[in-house]
Amino acid sequence: MIDILDRRVADGEERIRLDVTASGIGVLTLCRPEKLNGWSWESSRQLGLLADRIRFDDSVRAVLLRAEGRAFCAGIDVSAPGGAITGRSPADRTHQYYEGIRWVHERFAAFARLPQPVIAAVQGYCLGFGFELALMADIRIAAEDAVFALPETGIGVAVDAGGDLRIARDAGAGWAKLLALTGRRIDAATAERIGLLQQVLPPAELAKGALAVATEIAANAPLAVRAVKRDIDAFADAGLAEALDRTALAAALTLTSEDAREGYAAKAARRPPAFEGR
Repeated sequence: MIDILDRRVADGEERIRLDVTASGIGVLTLCRPEKLNGWSWESSRQLGLLADRIRFDDSVRAVLLRAEGRAFCAGIDVSAPGGAITGRSPADRTHQYYEGIRWVHERFAAFARLPQPVIAAVQGYCLGFGFELALMADIRIAAEDAVFALPETGIGVAVDAGGDLRIARDAGAGWAKLLALTGRRIDAATAERIGLLQQVLPPAELAKGALAVATEIAANAPLAVRAVKRDIDAFADAGLAEALDRTALAAALTLTSEDAREGYAAKAARRPPAFEGR
């Protein structure tokens, strides 16, 4: 994995950039467009560091989550260093994955539970971990060309970070099961219709439209805005913590399965996988 105690970001290893505007908007930018902003353990570490930086900054009244390039985030970057977790035995490897996924959940929780509202601006591919990241935002605005999917079961693993749970919360259990069990892709219009998006805009208007919403929120009373976010989250996320722990265990068990090995090999070889349930 990575050194989780290191709070530095090495030159050339920046996955997410933070800029604070004069109007109080903390702009978080996924900045690996050449990799379609693929996610990694290092991405999770940097997200946690930036969430800690934003949390106590009174000058930041709202957060805008955006991405450079033609994709918001196309999922896991399988070429990133430290991708696979090893262990002294199959049981130890499963345990290490379980703790690793729990650690990622803690980084994501620091982001999702920021006192400041988060507005996500999504374009292009928003798949796997990218979709799960967008679902952690309080308000989601997408370009008409955005495409969403949770493809994990097609490569033999469970949904890692609770995206299926958040879809069930926002769109209902039926939609969560349809999307997570099939891996089916949906367009922005469908995502808006089922309640996963609050607004869909032409691609050329996405940046301006998302910034306008963030600016509108930032102009309101900070204590009231933060209190409203906490109150709604307390209602909407009841039971989420317990469900995420089950998610971490399911992810650990499936990531160390023979099916996952076959799924990744099949994807790399561009052939259908032959799953055996082991």
